[in-house]
Amino acid sequence: MKNESPVLTWFSFITLLLFSIACIMPFILLISASLTDQSSIIVDGYSFVPNVFSTSAYEFLMSRGSDIFRAYGISVFITVFGTVVGVAITLLIAYPLSRKVTPHRSLILFIVFFSILFNGGLVPTYLIYAQFLEMKNTIWALIIPGLLTNGYYIMLMRVFLQGSMEPALIESAELDGANEYRILWHIVIPLSTSVMATIGLFTAIMYWNDWTNGMVYITDPSLFSIQNLLQRIMQDVQFIVTNLDSSNAGSALQEMPSDTVKMAIAVIGSLPILLAYPFFQKYFIKGIMFGAVKG
Repeated sequence: MKNESPVLTWFSFITLLLFSIACIMPFILLISASLTDQSSIIVDGYSFVPNVFSTSAYEFLMSRGSDIFRAYGISVFITVFGTVVGVAITLLIAYPLSRKVTPHRSLILFIVFFSILFNGGLVPTYLIYAQFLEMKNTIWALIIPGLLTNGYYIMLMRVFLQGSMEPALIESAELDGANEYRILWHIVIPLSTSVMATIGLFTAIMYWNDWTNGMVYITDPSLFSIQNLLQRIMQDVQFIVTNLDSSNAGSALQEMPSDTVKMAIAVIGSLPILLAYPFFQKYFIKGIMFGAVKG
C-alpha cells in the first residue's frame, strides 16, 4: 500500500523473520542431533552443529532397509490414494450442500455437523471395521477409516463454494444445457483448486502421520506403514537399552545409538511432508486472500 508506514513494513518483516527462524530452528536441531555421535550427545548434549559427526543412526535404520522401503511404499500408496479419494468424497458432499435446491439439505447439514461433535468411539469402530467389514490386516484398514469422513472439511469446502460461485453462473450454465456433472467438472472444480489443494494437504498429512489405525488393525509386519515401522524400531531400541546387563552396559550403550535413532526416525518420518509443503504454499495464500478484498 502507498500510505503504509515504512516502520510498520520493516516491523512486519522482522516479526515474520523471527517467527520463521523459530519454526526452522527445531528442524535444524533435529537433523543435527540425528547426525551426531551417540556418545557425544550423552556427554555434551544437543547442539545445532554436530560435535562429533556420525551417520550411525541412519546406518542402524538402513540395516532394516528392505522393511523401511516397503513401509515407505505402503505409506505413499495410502497417502496418495486416500487423499485423492478423500478430497473427491468431500467435494461430492460439499457441492450439493452449497446448493439451496438440494433436497433435505438442512437434514444432511445437521448430520455432517453432528459428526464433528460426536463419534462412536474406538470399540464400536473396531467392531465394525475388524469384524463386520473384515478389514483387519488389510491395507484398506489404513485407508477407509480416514475417508468416512471429516465433517470439518465438508463444512469448509461448502462455505468456500457458496462464497466463490455466484448462483447466476450456475443458472447460466444450466440454461446452456449443462447438466450437474458438466457443471461440477468444468465450473466447480476449476474454481475450487485452492480449497481442494489445502484440504488435500491436510488429508495427506493425516494419512502420512497416522499410526493409530496401524496399531489397532494391523498385526502383520508386511503391512506396517512407515510410522508403525519406525515406532516398532524405536520400541526395539528402547527395549535393548533398558535390558542391558550392568557388566556390558557401558560398551553396549556406546554402540547403540538410541537417542540419535529417535532423531533420525523423526527426520525420516517428516521429510516427505516437508518437501511437499512448498508446492502447496501458493494455495494457502489464495485461501487466505479469498474474501479479503472485494472485487
